[in-house]
Parts: sequence; C-alpha cells; structure tokens
Amino acid sequence: MDRRNFRDLDLACPVCSGFSQLRYTNVVKPRIAIPQPTSTNLEYNQRALPQYLKAIEGEGAEPVVITASATPHQIARLVTSCEAVLLPGSPADVDPQKFGAEKHPKTASADPGRDNLDELLLQDAHNLHKPILGICYGLQSLNVWRTGTLIQHIENTNVNHAAGRAVEFAHNVQITPESKLASLLGATDVRVNSSHHQAAERAGDGLNVVARCPEDGVIEALEGVTPDHFVLAVQWHPERTYEKDEASKKIFREFVNAAREWKPREVSESVG
Repeated sequence: MDRRNFRDLDLACPVCSGFSQLRYTNVVKPRIAIPQPTSTNLEYNQRALPQYLKAIEGEGAEPVVITASATPHQIARLVTSCEAVLLPGSPADVDPQKFGAEKHPKTASADPGRDNLDELLLQDAHNLHKPILGICYGLQSLNVWRTGTLIQHIENTNVNHAAGRAVEFAHNVQITPESKLASLLGATDVRVNSSHHQAAERAGDGLNVVARCPEDGVIEALEGVTPDHFVLAVQWHPERTYEKDEASKKIFREFVNAAREWKPREVSESVG
C-alpha cells in the first residue's frame, strides 16, 4: 500500500475471535519542499520563513526547508521525499539576462543560490506533476523558468505595490471568473497585501494570467493550464494573513490538499 494513501481504513481480522479493527489516520503528512528564501540574508530568512512554515503546518503538512548550501545529492534526496513545492518571497530579483533584458537601475541583485534551488525544485515538480505554489518572488521565478518575462520596476501607477508588511490590505485584485483560482477562493474580487516592485509581464509557457490589479492592470496571479497539475502563483503574501484572512487560508488549504492527493505518475511504456 502506498504510504500516502493511509486514510481511515478499517481492516477485519478473521483469525481473532470477533473482529479487530486497525485504523490508519493520516500516519504520514504530505511533505512540502521550500527553498530558503535567500542564500545571503539570514535576517530576512529568520523573519520571513516562520510564516510559511506556520501556514503549511496549520493545514496539516510538513515543511522541508532546503538551504542553498545543500549538495546536489542532498537536494535530490530531499526533493524525492516531498509531494509538493512552495517557492517563497525574496528580497532578490531574478537576473534579467534570463529573460533577455538589460538590467533596470532599480533591479536588485540576483541570488544565484536561490535560483539554483528553484530551478531544481521546479524541474522535479514539472516532471512528476507535483503541486507548485509560488508567492511573490516565487511567481516571478516560476514565470521566468517557464520562459516568461518580467516588468523590472512598476512605474506610472497610483497603486503602492511596495506597501510592505505594515499594510495588511494594500489594494484589491480582480480574478478571472472561470479560473481555478476563482473556484478555489469562491470569489472574483479579493483584498491583498503587497510587497513587490516587479511583476510578470508576459506569462510563460503553460501559464495563464488569472488575476490583475484593477487600477493599473499589474498581473497578480498565474496558474497552470494542465487540468490535473496544481500550479498556482500569486504576487501577494497569503502567509502573512493566513491566521485572519479566509482567502489566504484557502490558498494554503487547497495547495496542501493537492499535495496530499498527489501520487507518482506512472511511466507509460512506449513502443519503439
């Protein structure tokens, strides 16, 4: 029996007098791989990472933090043991050379250590259809990995996309009605926080734009186009409002549910 499929299962034992019931109740939690937000800024990691861990644990999953100092063998071993990938925020910016652009003066330095982790985790998740959740920088990293492009600095708008963690709700987001995100949230208009100066410009291969800021059209969410593969990326930070905002809870809940239901894909035999 697959260890991931232990649910409330009653087994009858005919050898015993009467029947003995053996009950398995989710003996194994889904494991979520999370790259350390940065490979260089310990203070940011200590401040930001616990919020992601709390949200994942709050939905009954086990976070597995992977550091940039891990060896390729260690990364491969940890990734293999996980059912899903969460890409968190970061103070870094994706290297614009990766999407064929010159660096904007306000583009922050890249973080090669974090980028390497993201690429390894995304490759594994893509190959095996493991659920993916990208948050803020995680959206941008996913989009560029899928050959999308970024706006390097949001300008000419009255919306303060860089409001920061002190502002609980910075602006509204309009969600495409027929999207998976709208179905997941049960809404097409939600209030969100905002801590970014970059955003997706052109969606990458296999990704759809499913939410925008109504005031300026800035892309706020992307999702995968494959029906049986959970891929969601949001530009805001639901981990910061997880404890008090139902929409934030739903994002983590559905992500963890997808991880719980994930099973290794069967390798089809091809005839040469």
